[in-house]
Amino acid sequence: MKTSVIRAVWFSGSFWLLFASVAWCWGDDTLRLQPSATEVSKYQRIDFDLAVPGAYRNPFDPQEVDVSLEIRVPSGEMLVLPAFWMQPYQRELLERGGRKDWLYPSGSAGWRARFAPAAPGRYEVVARLKTADRDIRSAAASFQCRESAHPGFLRAGAKDPRFLTFSDGRPLLAIGQNLAFIGPGQSVTLTKAEEVFGKLSANGANFLRIWTCCEDWAMAIEARKSVWGRSWAWKPPFAPAPQADDSPGRLCVRLGGSHPAQVAISTPNPLAVRPGTRYVLSGKLQTDAADAAVRLTAGSLDLGQPLRSQRPDVWSRFERFFETGRDQRFIDQITVRLDGDGTVWLDDWSLCEAAGGPELLWEAAIRDPIRGFYNPTDCFILDQLVDAAEREGIYLQLCLITRDLYMSSLKDDRSGEYIRAICDAKNLVRYAVARWGYSTHVAAWEYFNEIDPGLPTNRFYDELGEYLEQIDVYRHLRTTSTWGHSPKDWKHSRLDLAQTHHYIRPVDKEQGHDEVAVVLKYVAQVREHAPNRPVLLAEFGLAEDNWQRSGFMKQDVNLVHFHNALWASSLSGAAGTAMFWWWEMLDPMDAYAHYHPLAKFMADVPLDSGLEATPARASGGEIRVVGLQGPPGAYLWLFHQQATWWNQVVQKQTPATLASARLEVPQWAPGTYRVVWWDTARGQVRAERQVTLESGNLTLEVPPFAWDIACKILPIRD
Repeated sequence: MKTSVIRAVWFSGSFWLLFASVAWCWGDDTLRLQPSATEVSKYQRIDFDLAVPGAYRNPFDPQEVDVSLEIRVPSGEMLVLPAFWMQPYQRELLERGGRKDWLYPSGSAGWRARFAPAAPGRYEVVARLKTADRDIRSAAASFQCRESAHPGFLRAGAKDPRFLTFSDGRPLLAIGQNLAFIGPGQSVTLTKAEEVFGKLSANGANFLRIWTCCEDWAMAIEARKSVWGRSWAWKPPFAPAPQADDSPGRLCVRLGGSHPAQVAISTPNPLAVRPGTRYVLSGKLQTDAADAAVRLTAGSLDLGQPLRSQRPDVWSRFERFFETGRDQRFIDQITVRLDGDGTVWLDDWSLCEAAGGPELLWEAAIRDPIRGFYNPTDCFILDQLVDAAEREGIYLQLCLITRDLYMSSLKDDRSGEYIRAICDAKNLVRYAVARWGYSTHVAAWEYFNEIDPGLPTNRFYDELGEYLEQIDVYRHLRTTSTWGHSPKDWKHSRLDLAQTHHYIRPVDKEQGHDEVAVVLKYVAQVREHAPNRPVLLAEFGLAEDNWQRSGFMKQDVNLVHFHNALWASSLSGAAGTAMFWWWEMLDPMDAYAHYHPLAKFMADVPLDSGLEATPARASGGEIRVVGLQGPPGAYLWLFHQQATWWNQVVQKQTPATLASARLEVPQWAPGTYRVVWWDTARGQVRAERQVTLESGNLTLEVPPFAWDIACKILPIRD
């Protein structure tokens, strides 16, 4: 038998939940560990349920409660892996009235751990609990790991660190885009994201950059998500709580006086309920007048008589029971309105099933500081996305840290505020490693999206990177991004992947008319400072001068800029394609089909074999040659420079067919070669021939083309 308790308390001026861990009734001071299987394959996830004794104000803070696994691997090495606290959820897709994800807390909240073994053999696991007054271990559990053909985690290549390879050495070109904003109020909901994953996979794409740091407009693991207002118009009805001598500075909701007489409880994530179920909405209130009362309404639901304090100037508890409709799955909004004169203060909001169960109003908490609480609904959404990525063969670069929660704290690297930010970021990445680090489809942790490049972040990245080296037993790639040129990040010793962002805007003038030149310029710019690590152009696209989506996007019905940038970046020496930003346009334009020909062409390119930028050149027209070559062969893209997006989309010019072009590859070794010409639109071989070079430069006739054509030159070995 298990028991679980979750209740609200006030602590140190902040609203928190007091989390009582799941415990067996016959031993509430015993730490127990239960694995989900006795045998798994290499890199396959195994779960552990943990019965952790005690109640904790903040289970996300390892300084208060540190739960971890000590894992002895077959080689005898001991790994220490953090565990994590989570609330399970039930999920359904509701089709009636528009497709909508229904996510509802389900079952007992408690401690879990997830692990993916990297070698076959026997593993022995012990759970450990450390708090200020105890340090205890569980009895040991064990499981067997069998061999598998799974390639493992993504790394900078051992043979060539400029490109990505799996643990087993297989190379991967990151082909994909951004899908940053995922949530119920976005064009990409959880279900829609899973559909996009499938479309990408079906067309050979394998990579997505996803934000978990969106604040309250989309998925955000650590952010202010509040029922009392939104970040873009943040004017919450907060005031100091009366009679708060036990917790000075504590805030609560106030109605009346200089504050509004009516407010709404409106959750950023839809407030899901069960149909035909009895609920209790509770809290406490205080008034300064005998006739002051509060009326609660929630659509057609009857929330009972107005709330009144037992007497003025004293806190009174309240409960209002109600039953949801027979088909009701959501409460859109609860309205709180002052009746009568005076002022009322409200506090300790809670909504649960009347029969007991998980808290539904997490986001009614007034948290200060905001950092250090991880939204349980959004964490579940990320669980689902990681599962979908594994099903579809998509690798995720997760942008973790909500920039605006940290950026103001990073101005002085000697300040206590800076040190506090490092500590809070360590706790967040610890949670990420514990909950999602097991997945081989988590390609990289990205700390920030576009933080100020002028901030003194070296210490932050150094200490955070060192901490990940201790706790991330999987050694995920680490990266970050800024809103401008940032060589100090590109070459930081504890950042593994160098990235930059660029948008073609009208202010770019002539340079912005040639997307291929832009891609090559910005990849080369990062490569100059990061010669021996993977480089990504991790955001790219057409924009206006104010950074909004370009009006030319809709006009570019053939996605000329998209196609050209994909091919140029893939053969530029970058570790992946240019990652386009405007996913809400790419999806209805079915841009995914453009990935397919590129993925087919690049499938057998040996990126880990020391390839360098080609010196090849072409004659017979304005042709740019982009490509890689080395002992394994040459992999080239020939682009008619009259086929830029500007010429085709804005100037409405159709590039003429080039019928007599010649390709010259200098300093090519004598031998016999297979030359394969590719149709870049269809992903098919256009022509194939065999040539022999006695000495000098290799010269080839190029099949007629108007826009672009690709080529592989492969040695035929005896």
